Amino acid sequence: MNMQEVRGVAKELGVKTSRMSKVNLIKAIQLAEGNFSCFASAIDGDCDQQDCIWRGDCFAAAKKLQS
Repeated sequence: MNMQEVRGVAKELGVKTSRMSKVNLIKAIQLAEGNFSCFASAIDGDCDQQDCIWRGDCFAAAKKLQS
């Protein structure tokens, strides 16, 4: 998802988006949804949250953060 789409999801949930990185914004969205704020924390592509809408972006972000 691009940042504009992520902001749209955040707006629907009432999450403020100003000055937040994509990683932190998605974590805030996860918390607002009542989920774990685990975005970008998948180690070696290992994650048991099969139905997460952030899954693809999560693995990419985790890989960047681990580099």
